[in-house]
Amino acid sequence: MERFTRQRTAIYAVIAGAQRPLSPQEVLDNARASVEGLGLATVYRNLKALLEDGSIEAVSLPGESPRYEPAGQSHHHHFQCTQCARVFDVHACPGDLQGLAPRGFTVQRHELTLYGLCADCTPRA
Repeated sequence: MERFTRQRTAIYAVIAGAQRPLSPQEVLDNARASVEGLGLATVYRNLKALLEDGSIEAVSLPGESPRYEPAGQSHHHHFQCTQCARVFDVHACPGDLQGLAPRGFTVQRHELTLYGLCADCTPRA
């Protein structure tokens, strides 16, 4: 059993407290507040360990590097801002998508990503 180091504890705390999936760079930027001198290689090493022990999950978006969020969340989708590239959780789901599948196909699961401008990037009226 691998011990939870100060670095791993800080990295997990950043992911758990973010309320949205984070890129490794976002994890690094935020975890440096707790662990001075933290490097990107250490972040990647700890992300791998946290994935392996089931503490976090990877969020894969088409054409993007994985983002990370705490494991065990209920079914949800994601929104990616096309300006700042941040990813946010969407806790709504259109439900059964079987009607979109071709005849004779069976939908077993789905992932939905919305794209647009986040509240911070939307121009003010």
